[in-house]
Order: sequence, then C-alpha cells, then structure tokens
Amino acid sequence: MSVKVLDVHEKPQPIRWLVLSLQHMFAMFGATILVPQLVGLSPAIALLTSGVATIVFIIVTKFQVPAYLGSSFAFIVPIQMATQSGGIGSAMIGSMFVALIYAIISLLIYKTGYNWIMKLLPPIVVGPVIMVIGLALAPTAVNMASTINVDGADVYSGLHFSAALVTLASAVFCLMFFKGIISLMPVLIGIVVGYIYSAFIGILDFSKVVEAKWFAVPEMLIPGVDYEFVVTPTLLIIMVPIAIVTISEHIGHQLVLGKVVDRNYIESPGLHRSLLGDGLGTLMSGLVGGPPKTTYGENIGVLAITRVYSVYVIMGAALFAILFSFIGKIMALIATIPTAVLGGISILLFGIIASSGIRMLIDHKIDFDNQRNLVIASIILVIGIGGATINISETFQIGGMALSAIIGVLLNLVLPGKTDDTLMDREE
Repeated sequence: MSVKVLDVHEKPQPIRWLVLSLQHMFAMFGATILVPQLVGLSPAIALLTSGVATIVFIIVTKFQVPAYLGSSFAFIVPIQMATQSGGIGSAMIGSMFVALIYAIISLLIYKTGYNWIMKLLPPIVVGPVIMVIGLALAPTAVNMASTINVDGADVYSGLHFSAALVTLASAVFCLMFFKGIISLMPVLIGIVVGYIYSAFIGILDFSKVVEAKWFAVPEMLIPGVDYEFVVTPTLLIIMVPIAIVTISEHIGHQLVLGKVVDRNYIESPGLHRSLLGDGLGTLMSGLVGGPPKTTYGENIGVLAITRVYSVYVIMGAALFAILFSFIGKIMALIATIPTAVLGGISILLFGIIASSGIRMLIDHKIDFDNQRNLVIASIILVIGIGGATINISETFQIGGMALSAIIGVLLNLVLPGKTDDTLMDREE
C-alpha cells in the first residue's frame, strides 16, 4: 500500500487544489463528452450533470467516497434504441427508471445485506455482458471512422478515415509509451491530436465557434415541456435491464477504489449508499436531458497515481465541469469535432470495454472446460452481439443487450453446477 499524500477528508493548499481538480476533470473529460456525441445529446448538459451528479454522490456517501461520476457507455445502444422507438425523451424517461431500480436495490441491500446481489451477478454473467456492450458498438465505431453522410447515404472517405487512424494511433501511443497521469487520458489526447490533424487536412468548420457566445446555458430536455412523459413496456425493457451491468460495474469500482484508499466501501458507508448516490445522479441527469451516470475508472487511476484521495479535490473537478458547461465557445468547439475523430477513438474505447469483460473472466479464473460456464457465456455473446429479439406484440419487444443480460441471469439461476464465485472474491 502506497503512502497517501492527502487522505479522504484533507484539503490541499489552494493552488495545488486547483491543479489537482483540473487534472481529474481532464481525466474524465474525453469519455464524458463522447457519449452524448454518439447518442445525440448535448455535451454541455453531459458535463453539467456529471459535475452535479458527482457532488450529489459525495453528499449521499457522507463525504467518504472520492469517486467521479461521468457518462455511462453501457447505455449508448439502449439510448439509441429508445430514441428510435419514441424520441430522445423516451431515453430520458428510461434513464429515470434505471435510477429507480438503483434506489430499490439500495433499499433492499440496506434491509437485507449485499450478499444476495453478489451471487445474482457472478463474473460468468457480467463478463460476457460487458463484452456485448463493446462488441455491439463495433460497427458504429467503424462506420463513424470511415464514412461521411452524402445526401442521406454513408459514403466511404479516405480523408476522414485518415483522421480516424491518426486519432487512434495517438491514443494508442499515449497508452503504450507514457506513464503517470498522461497514460490515463488517452481519449482526451487522441481527440486533441485528431482534431489538430483534421484542421490541417481541412475538414473542420469553425463558423459555429465564431458565432457562439462566451456564456451559454446548456440545452436541457425537461419532461412535460420538451417531451411527453409516456412510459411503455418496450422503453422499460430496453433500458432497465442494463442496470444489471452498471450495478456490477459500480460494485467493481467500489472494490477497486477501496483498495486504493485502504477502506472497505462495501461496508462503510455501505454499498446501499454508493448505489443510491449513483442512482440519484442518474435521476437528476435524466430530468434535465443528460446521459445516465457511472463512477469512472479513469479518476480512480488518477487517485492511485497521485495518492491524493481528498473528496474536496473531486468536488473541485465537479465544479470545473459545471463551469465549463456554461462556456459557449468551448461547447461550440467540441461540436466541431469531426465524426471520424470520434470514430477513431471509439474503435479503441469500445474494444477496451469488450476486453475488460474478457479480463473479468480471466481474473476470476472462469473455467471454460466447465460446460455450464461455456453455455452461459456462449448464449449471452451470440444473443447480445447478434441482436436477437423476442417480439411479444407489435409495440413490445425485448432484444440485443437487454435480452442477453436477462437470459444470462436466468441461466445462472437455473442451470445446475452453480459455484459460489462472486465479484468480491478476487478483491478479498
């Protein structure tokens, strides 16, 4: 265990506080703004809600957990599907119901303990579902990287593809050849280098930046004002089952973060509090048009490297995110990032998501000579990546990632030969 520089409740000196908080903001910045770019939401509202959600999370966890909440990649496909079926408002409604699931589960954990949820979501289910999240997005990343829209049709563009490759190469170089803080920001650095290259080859349009005001209120989506609050079974089945994945991700992050700062966050302030904080952050985000939230591994990495565990530094990063969201010029500049650049970074990012599912299976030593494990993983992968659907009626269907998650949980419950392996085993 490394010697800490600042503990959870300690405050740094003002100048150092400023620098450390900016560092955390930049660590999450690239990934947090990428999600809204991919699903048609405002990057400004994503930044604003990430900052507010982080502050809410820290308050709910009694100022004990130094975690940053950013945009969740697990909901990219569900948001796209919900938007196609009922508009972007449907995705926001779905996000609110995901938050409700978080609240219900946190209450159950508070009343009954956390062992049951650990057994419900073992690595053999969670690992393949995480792989589905990344691999299901692979065609989107490649299409973004290599095509442009011409008269409503996607047409291959070698020039734009070169921008994607430069972006990808920069992010890979950052990961492979840099150490420390720089290695934790491959998304941001890849986007910056790809953007500079895009300017060099002439595929940028700065007109919106020139026209933008310095101060601009983020574009919000308010239920009952910007869209009707209509709940459908299809909407719920598209969004809600993904909570299986994000709750597993949350538990994993709490275990890792606890190792970093030498505390047991599952016990104190308790998994029920951290889940509730995450859920309230997602609820607040959905109410104003932001994407669902999740704790960020990038910021946990920053904590591990700097050994500065102060919640006040994390709150400083949250305040910077809120401030940036109101700077119209910066938000307009983000809007000019070419789709190819976003596609290039997505190739790496979505691949890393899929690989993290593989890593979970390896870390927990999942035995694929065991037929039970082989069956569960195989069915989850093919149903999820293949986009299988069950049509119950003309307006109600279960498909893709949601269906694979549900079937994975059910298979684990009914197939014989179940083991006691849980997400906590490796950490303990």
